[in-house]
Amino acid sequence: MTLRILITGGAGFIGANLARFLVARDHRVTVLDNFRTGRRGNLEGLAVSLLERDVRESIPGDYDWIFHLACPASPPHYQADGLFTLTTAFDGTRQVLEVAQRCGARVLIASTSEVYGDPQVHPQPEGYWGHVNPLGIRSCYDEGKRAAETLALEYRRKFGVDVRLVRIFNTYGPWMDPQDGRVISNFILQALHNEPLTLYGRGEQTRSCQFIEDLLRAFVRYLQVDRTQLEAFFAPRGLIVPVLNLGNPEEYTIADIARAVLALLPESRSTFAFKPLPADDPKRRKPDIAWASELLGWQPRVSLTEGLAKTIAYFRGTL
Repeated sequence: MTLRILITGGAGFIGANLARFLVARDHRVTVLDNFRTGRRGNLEGLAVSLLERDVRESIPGDYDWIFHLACPASPPHYQADGLFTLTTAFDGTRQVLEVAQRCGARVLIASTSEVYGDPQVHPQPEGYWGHVNPLGIRSCYDEGKRAAETLALEYRRKFGVDVRLVRIFNTYGPWMDPQDGRVISNFILQALHNEPLTLYGRGEQTRSCQFIEDLLRAFVRYLQVDRTQLEAFFAPRGLIVPVLNLGNPEEYTIADIARAVLALLPESRSTFAFKPLPADDPKRRKPDIAWASELLGWQPRVSLTEGLAKTIAYFRGTL
């Protein structure tokens, strides 16, 4: 069945990949983006309708599904204008929820593993409340996403909006912005240019890296689940609004990831450069995906080596 689908932030990394995924399955896709961090080139040649506007403004149209991805997501972007980030996270989510309420759409709201902060529980399950600095350099994003989750909860509780939350862990793949400051894109570009790979601290902090194709499969499967099935699954777990971690639970140190990139680029002359740890940088990050596995029948399929090879090939093609 062909669905009418809105993707906010659809010119960004995840949004552009999702748009391709859905168009290939013959859905009618509308992309909303103000191109503040999204890139027009990501949509080139793609059969989508475009709404060039700020997600904090009212959103026209009627939709069956909404994927709400609009918000600066990498530290250089979200720290550049913290007030813009915070208001986008809250007011943008409110506008999306208003549309979903009006047209009865199912809506998936992209939250983040950053709601767990620098976690004191490992791995991080959905029931963990987190360890977040509300006044730190990252708080505009972390607290903005936590507030957006609360807003989703209230729209579901008060108006019955069919909203589903996903907490996305580190994700990578083609169409990443080379300037977004993410660890894998940084490492690949530095290695391709024979520059030192930047490690913070000693590179001993850990991350769990998910290839984009695995994330998209989970997105679609989550919105396919019937609402009554969701309620039957989450109510015994004490949650009014459904929330799932989506990530690859394979845990690597940052130094391990850097070495994996260099192993796939043996011609690179790059070495390592060490810098001080940024403020509030999480020391460990690993999702507990038991709920997503049980509810969706989903597991990540793409190994780090396979995903890095595909991502390297993409970046080679952009140089």
